[in-house]
Amino acid sequence: MSEASTIPGYTLHRVLGRGNTSLVRLATNPQGQLVALKLPLPETLAAQDAAERFGNEVRLTLQFRHPHLVRGFEGTPFGPNAFLALTYYPQGALNEQLARLPGRSLPLDSALRILADVASALTYLHRQGAVHQDVKPQNVYVTEDGRAALADLGNTYFVAQGGKTSGSPFYMAPEVYQGEATSSASDVYSMGVMLYELLSGDRPFHGTTYEELMMAHLTRFVPPLVHLNPQVPRSVARLAELALAKRPADRPGADQLRRALLGALGESPDEAVVEEDVKPVAEAGRPVGRHGAGPLRPAAPEPAPTVPPEKVGAEKGGRNWNPFRRRK
Repeated sequence: MSEASTIPGYTLHRVLGRGNTSLVRLATNPQGQLVALKLPLPETLAAQDAAERFGNEVRLTLQFRHPHLVRGFEGTPFGPNAFLALTYYPQGALNEQLARLPGRSLPLDSALRILADVASALTYLHRQGAVHQDVKPQNVYVTEDGRAALADLGNTYFVAQGGKTSGSPFYMAPEVYQGEATSSASDVYSMGVMLYELLSGDRPFHGTTYEELMMAHLTRFVPPLVHLNPQVPRSVARLAELALAKRPADRPGADQLRRALLGALGESPDEAVVEEDVKPVAEAGRPVGRHGAGPLRPAAPEPAPTVPPEKVGAEKGGRNWNPFRRRK
């Protein structure tokens, strides 16, 4: 798929972001609404693993329905016209918003709200028996009113079916560095890194090489979050520290994080995890193989929001980003 290529029914506009495997462009859909159109790169389509990962993202994005997962509208998982139409976020990804802020710091209530929304999305995924594998600010999108949604399901898999272990080094759990399988506890660890990053203004672990970063995650312990930011509620701070426990069994569940974050915002911790009763695309009588005809759509599609195109909202192409090259 080249930048000049077209998707039937869509008018392509400017590039919003480019990752290792995908290009994301602002587009107008057949209904005249702006969407983010994710297009696999030619080398992605030529590599079986990368093509399968893009197809996986298309299917799962259309299958899972939750207010804090980025909404997919339709897509084609395989072939020369593969694409995924998503909600367009003019504000861009969370990491881009943080980069524009002095000290990369959000107001406390804003950070708690974003984290509560991401924890809610994780709670939903884990209740479906799925593991996200790439929770990080690059995969979180925030609306102008401060509500967040988790994106990029390319590496997501159902635990019962198994999947390839994946992650991003700054956010990977110790067991992932050690070559073990990921789990919901691995997602919670990544969430713990985000908790520290958003509530203290910095990631808890650093390194200039893959090995340095791995040793930091494996051997170092974080200082109490309340020492870094005394404004953080103690209930949240304590769970943030537990989320970074070296042993998966010692970490809280995503729902415990969600409840603590909602409680810190003065909202009912017993608030239900909202989800829509939408059947998986594969159960809706649609072909999902490489030769399936036509785009896939969720069973109950929702119109894309109409937003002005003057701001750039960058999807990072569904990549599994690794800033370091592992030494031989």
